[in-house]
This record gives sequence, C-alpha cells and structure tokens, in this order.
Amino acid sequence: MIENLSLDQLRVLVTIAETGSFSAAGRRLGRVQSAISQTVAGLEAVQGVLLFDRSGHRPKLTEVGRLLVDQARMVLASAARFEAVAANTRAGLEPKLALAIDPLVPSAPFIDSLRALRDTFPDLPVSFSTEGLGGAERRLRQGDAALAICLLLPAPADDIVALPLLEMKLKPVIAPDHPLALLGRPATRADLEPHVQLVLSDPVTIAGPSYGLASARLWRFVDLQRRLDMLLAGFGWCRMPEHLIAQDLAEGRLVPLSLADDLAAPGDLIIYAARMRDRPLGRSGRWLLDNLKARFSA
Repeated sequence: MIENLSLDQLRVLVTIAETGSFSAAGRRLGRVQSAISQTVAGLEAVQGVLLFDRSGHRPKLTEVGRLLVDQARMVLASAARFEAVAANTRAGLEPKLALAIDPLVPSAPFIDSLRALRDTFPDLPVSFSTEGLGGAERRLRQGDAALAICLLLPAPADDIVALPLLEMKLKPVIAPDHPLALLGRPATRADLEPHVQLVLSDPVTIAGPSYGLASARLWRFVDLQRRLDMLLAGFGWCRMPEHLIAQDLAEGRLVPLSLADDLAAPGDLIIYAARMRDRPLGRSGRWLLDNLKARFSA
C-alpha cells in the first residue's frame, strides 16, 4: 500500500541492489544487518510481493524485485529533486525558469550561457518554448515565460525591458533554377511582383505587421523550416537569416538574390533579451541575463 511506503525502505532496497548483499548495504547505511533485513521484510509484507529469493547462500532479487528497484530509483530521484526545489526556493531561487525563444534566433551564441546556467544551478528546472514569429513575446506577456530571447517588431514596447544582444543579418536568396536567379542584374520591384515572396508571419495575427514586402504574391508561413523547404524547392524568394542558409549557399542549393537599391532590406534585425517591466526576474533569471550581457558585450 502506497501510504505505508517510505523513502527509507526504497533507499534500503536500492542500496542492497547496488552493494550486492544485506551486510554490505548495512555498512554503507551505517546499520546492523538485522535492521536491513527487518526493513526489507516489512516492505515485502506491506506490498505483498517477494523482493528477494533467499534459497541460496545470498539473497537474490526476484524478477519483480529487479523491476521495483528501478521504480525505487526513480522515486528517490524525484524526491531528491523535490527537496532541491524546496531548498533553492528557501535560498531565494525561483522554482523554475521559463524561457521563450523566437525561431529566428540562432542557438549557438546562447549555448555557453545556458551551459553555465546549468552548472551554476544544477537543480533548477528550465523550460523552453519556441513558437512562430511573435510567440516568444506573447509568452512573455501572458506570464508563461520570465525571459524572452526574441525580436521585438517594430520596436520594444514601453512595458518591456529589452536588452539588445546581437544583430541578425537577413540575406535575399533564391533557388538557382528560379527565373529571378537568371536575371543577370539586380531585380527591380517590377521583376519581383509576379513572383511569390515567402513571408514568415505571426501564427496568431497573420495579418499583423510585415516587413520587407516587395512582391504582389505572398505565401505566408508560420513554420520557419517549412518556408526554407519551399525556398529550396524553388517556389519563391525571401530574406533569410544568414546563419540558417550558410551551408545551402556554400553547396549551391541557394544563391544570393541581388536587389535594386530601392528594395534594400529594412535593416538588420535586433535580438533582445526581454522581460516585462512589472515582473522582475528571479535570482536565476537575473544571473542568466547578466551572463548574456557579459558575453555579448565582450
């Protein structure tokens, strides 16, 4: 019965499995062998199963015993995490850190900061959400994320504290067999208008702000990878973050699309670390923000 089950009984069971005998488990736990035997007998009686075969020289785990040892390990690990979260909260650490990241944001620059966060707060539960364009800011506003690594278009709102981290360059590209790739000169607005432009849109407000539109025919996507698939297949042109297409350009699956001067991109996109002004970050959130700031300022 679960109400009569104790963590101590599970700890004894796991220790016997790890050390190979009741006497060795007793030495590790600082108990006499009779106390270990009594704990196991009590566990077997309450649960109504035989955990050890005692017919040989040494007790051996039964089949159900081996299965329950695995279950006991998981329960003990969960209990350890329970205690760690409580201890962290007493020390001023938030129970969890929820992060939201825009799909356009490159992962590589943030890996070192996230690794350092894990090493500094090893018991901190961290959750990530990556949705379509605008999803990270929406998570932040809804209170589902404490910190967002995201674009803020057209500019950060007054109720958001935003730290600029890096600039992301967008490059016009096209499949090499697309008619626009064969012009031999910079494409004008008249050249672009009959061809499809592949546009990344907010999945919630698809008719929301759009930037750098130059074609009369728009195919809108909320999935960045799906848009890349359509780009590689030659369905249209678009501006893509350089880090996402570097290999495709190097291997010839995409080629740069030269645009006339009046079609220049609206500027590099700025990636921010953002929080709501009225919701200060907890201890780990402040630590991560300071770490990001130090890395990118360097």
